[in-house]
Amino acid sequence: MRVLVLNAGSSSLKGSILESSTLEATTRAEVSLGADATRRHGLERTVASLARKLGAVGGPRPVDVVGHRVVHGGMRFRSATRVNDRVLKGIEELGELAPLHNRLAAEGIRAAREVLPGAPQVAAFDTAFHATLSEDQFRYPVPSAWHTQYGIRRFGFHGLSVEWSVGRAGQLLGRPSKRLALVVAHLGSGSSVTAVLDGRSVATSMGMTPLEGLMMGTRSGSIDPGILLYMLRTRRAGWRQLEAALDHDSGLVGVVGRRAGMREILKAARQGNHRAQLAVDMFVGRAAAGIAAVATALPRLDALVFTGGIGEHSPRIRSAIVRRLMLLGLRPVSPRDFREDAVISQRGSSVAVLRVEAREDAVIARQATGLLEG
Repeated sequence: MRVLVLNAGSSSLKGSILESSTLEATTRAEVSLGADATRRHGLERTVASLARKLGAVGGPRPVDVVGHRVVHGGMRFRSATRVNDRVLKGIEELGELAPLHNRLAAEGIRAAREVLPGAPQVAAFDTAFHATLSEDQFRYPVPSAWHTQYGIRRFGFHGLSVEWSVGRAGQLLGRPSKRLALVVAHLGSGSSVTAVLDGRSVATSMGMTPLEGLMMGTRSGSIDPGILLYMLRTRRAGWRQLEAALDHDSGLVGVVGRRAGMREILKAARQGNHRAQLAVDMFVGRAAAGIAAVATALPRLDALVFTGGIGEHSPRIRSAIVRRLMLLGLRPVSPRDFREDAVISQRGSSVAVLRVEAREDAVIARQATGLLEG
């Protein structure tokens, strides 16, 4: 099958066309949506333009199916699902738990249905990979009624990226991925770490929403909940202000004081910018702490996998994180750049360190065609 994959993220819209037999992308394109895509309008026009650019519209071969990345599936969607009006409504309703992502995904699906009305639309969910979490991992230590009545629980995210990384780790290490104990660090505008044992998610840093866990591009990650109570109690902020601050004005942006990518922040740090260096140190420290935390859910650690925009393209960040983890048996890795998937740790290291390109598109294409063929 010929698959068009659309990935509407918090900062970009990525598109690719893949052949289902090889999962190789024949064409790719990406449109920047700015540091915060939720504040951008006209996504429908952007999707139509991207589809034409990729050759999905008016090309020599029709697209057989369109696959979409959807961040939050909640308890409703535990696997890839063919989109109809009911499913689309469910995706939008779950936007309460992922306001940066699900609304964008729904807009992208609507636009794709208009541009390619004859192609089936399939939604693949980032949360689905974490359906294997045990109760001690998905429950929060809050009143039981919060869980039973309101559905308060951990879901976890970046599952499509983690699924691909697990498979690639097995290939790069020459071992069955179903027999590996891994930590996958997806570091980018959104960042999370996941412990994977025998191909199953057993612990992850993101929670009921994509706000929990590591420090991110514009999101705070985990902070003392008492801070939020203090801001509300003293009327220094209302809930809308808190939501905007934690989603849009925190993380790297909050520390640096302006919107900038990691490459720009590292450059500023080298030039002596204190706030940039502080942001780097905080990002590295929280990533290392998150990796160490989820690793405690594993009986051993065979490999640490870096993926995502920062994980793939920032060797200095990778190297700095690994140095913080030497007490877990990791050995320093070179801060040189790797343009391809590779084992970047020293030969003979007890814990391998890998660099893997994030390929959510391949997993989405595989799930979409599998659903239609199945």
